[in-house]
Amino acid sequence: MSNPKLVLGNKRYSSWSLRGYLALKFTGIDFDEVMIPLFVGDFHKIMKDNAPEAPTKVPSLVDGEHTIWDTNSIMEFAAEESHNGALWPEDKYERAHARSICAEMHSGFVALRGHMPMDLGQVKEASDLPEDVSTDIDRIIEIWSDCRKKYAEQGPYLFGKLSMADAAYAPVVARFKGNSIVLDDICAAYVQAIWDLPAFEEWRAGAASEPWIIDV
Repeated sequence: MSNPKLVLGNKRYSSWSLRGYLALKFTGIDFDEVMIPLFVGDFHKIMKDNAPEAPTKVPSLVDGEHTIWDTNSIMEFAAEESHNGALWPEDKYERAHARSICAEMHSGFVALRGHMPMDLGQVKEASDLPEDVSTDIDRIIEIWSDCRKKYAEQGPYLFGKLSMADAAYAPVVARFKGNSIVLDDICAAYVQAIWDLPAFEEWRAGAASEPWIIDV
């Protein structure tokens, strides 16, 4: 039986692809990657060739005859298939908390996304930020601080043990590092814990080897 196939965009820039990639990496599932450069060549045709049932967006997960798109759906599927134990908290209220902050990440923080697109190829000096971007950053810091204070005894990640919530917020780690956002000790420690994940190190190595440069 062939491995599932994850269709990705550029590792340097595609924050949604990073979420899908980490979700699968956390599970220990073997999967193949197909990387389609964003804004280069016939992206939509190549995307349809690889994931014909999905809208032409990355990431998409193709498992045999089945296609799963939308990063939250990929995360849920991956958690159900995990070879590495539970990737949502076991307590029902903690699990609901984790899903709530993932949903907030999925649908919110529009100002942050627009002002700070992920770019793993550069680090900018800290600068003054628009008010709406600062508001998004403050809310993310509030989420991280709340989780770390509640679950610190269980491990270094948002809910102590590694979970899908960490996959959801990993691109924010990249954005904060790339824009030199100053954090308190609690959030800085969390950022470093995610940055040091072997799966994230592999992703960054792949990003560094890509030839494509996009004016983000």
